[in-house]
Amino acid sequence: MPITRRGLLATAGLAAARPARAQTAPLRIGVLTDLSGPYRDTGGATSVACARQAIHESGMAVELLVGDHQQKADVGLAVARRWFDQEGVDVIIDVNNSAIALAVAGLARDKDRLHLNTGAATSDLTGAACNANTAAWTTDTWCRAHSTAGAVLRAGGKAWFFITADYAFGKSIEADAAGFIEAGGGRIVGGARYPFPGTTDFSAYLLQAVSSGADVIAFANTGADLANCIKQAREFQLPRAGQRLAAMSGYITDFHAVGAADAQGLLMTENFYWDLNDRTRAFLGRVKAAVPENWPSTAHASAYSAVLHYLKVAHAMGPAAVRASGAATLAAMKAMPTDDDCFGPGYIRIDGRKIHPAYLFRVKAPGESTGPWDLFTVAETIPADQAFRPLADGRCPLAT
Repeated sequence: MPITRRGLLATAGLAAARPARAQTAPLRIGVLTDLSGPYRDTGGATSVACARQAIHESGMAVELLVGDHQQKADVGLAVARRWFDQEGVDVIIDVNNSAIALAVAGLARDKDRLHLNTGAATSDLTGAACNANTAAWTTDTWCRAHSTAGAVLRAGGKAWFFITADYAFGKSIEADAAGFIEAGGGRIVGGARYPFPGTTDFSAYLLQAVSSGADVIAFANTGADLANCIKQAREFQLPRAGQRLAAMSGYITDFHAVGAADAQGLLMTENFYWDLNDRTRAFLGRVKAAVPENWPSTAHASAYSAVLHYLKVAHAMGPAAVRASGAATLAAMKAMPTDDDCFGPGYIRIDGRKIHPAYLFRVKAPGESTGPWDLFTVAETIPADQAFRPLADGRCPLAT
């Protein structure tokens, strides 16, 4: 049965009413996500469905709580604090807002609980803000900037204008991309930062980009914002001769919302695609019935992968030992290799970075696509040992 927002909120309400559990109670996993805002499709119900699939496959007794952070740091942190302090939550996943994710990571460290971030893309989670209680599962701003910006540079895009979501994620991917662009001989000729969340009209920013003389208009955003930017750019008949659009961070759900006709030819970087191989297709087959209108992206696949690996370790350690220390649990997760149908074999690095390959995808033209979710073709494969920022460059205290 498809998951609805009303059903999720009802589940969250029931969870909130539960008293603190006894030592013998099941493990508790909290999915802190966007159920109602611009990132509801990149997280939301599909993340919950993927986490539930992992729990089902594990065979373990687990309670799943769901909360809506509403894209507000104070709301998200309040839910996380209540879950840790009053409701016995052992691990929080998703958190698809970088500012909230950084706050939850700090709280997990202070409480010795666990934050497996499967939704936020800031590379700071495994950089200066890394800690022994947090792992970053999904793609990050370094990975995407390195892959996508590099490909656009090689194709001749030298002068860049950024339209950036004005919060931690947008600033992070703009900064990461700018470093690669300048190192590769390109230059930043301008930029505009817009209020997040709440902006829906990007016409003024697009006009600024055109007047800047840039040959690349780069969108440092994702979710509904990215979809709106691409659609409105096409309404302005962009890109014009000698220009190109660059999606610095996007998910299949974003390009599905745009449609192949408007998104065709755009390059983007993901670590998962449902039609990548037999294992990814098998995974889709197991979860599709729960989310028929919003197929999994990297973020959703990360929710499945992270919960599955966590529960493998919980089975090996025993729930009591897992419950006792988030840091000890994450250390055990780093010691055990990862392997699942979404990402294949991998591992968690000392800085908390989950390591697996990345893929530069090109969005198909309508004539190439066999259906609304058949959107990507692989343009380049980035091996696991090259897909993410080198450990020495991240300034993670755990790596010194």
